[in-house]
Amino acid sequence: MRDEWREVVLGLGSNLGDSIVILQGAVHDLAAVEGLEVTASSAVFETDPVGGPEQPMFLNAVLLGRTTLRNHELLAAGQEVEQHWQRTRDVRWGPRTLDVDIIAMGDERADDPDLTIPHRLAHERPFVLVPWLAVDPEAELIGWGSVAALLHDLDASGVRPTDLRLDVPAPGEDHDA
Repeated sequence: MRDEWREVVLGLGSNLGDSIVILQGAVHDLAAVEGLEVTASSAVFETDPVGGPEQPMFLNAVLLGRTTLRNHELLAAGQEVEQHWQRTRDVRWGPRTLDVDIIAMGDERADDPDLTIPHRLAHERPFVLVPWLAVDPEAELIGWGSVAALLHDLDASGVRPTDLRLDVPAPGEDHDA
């Protein structure tokens, strides 16, 4: 039996290839996953890379949704979407065509070698918190509190707004259109 619907927050990032096309494609791919509904997207933000080797700027966005998937099923779905967009994992925190991160799943907590929920670094990453706050001004990160309060104590100068927006398909809409 499937779990009940619960809220989910996903982070998207890309800094290789045509990043806006990749991010939009990822939204459509994720919306096509059975048991996952994408309900809203933040605007797209240009962000400085954090950690890792020298690399191009990222485009980042946050998706809100709801899911009946269990956490490892959602992780597998996100990784399948990453693979569709030729994501490789050669260098830790290196450049990538697509990164899909589970930031939060309702009030769920998980901590194992493959998956930590809420995301273990979300509370200190402006490139996650700024877009999340933009799409949900009342956002709360379980165990950490208000996203607005978390951002108050961080340097978010490496996160810049763009005019780019991602289209969120309506439920039942043809996701290949």
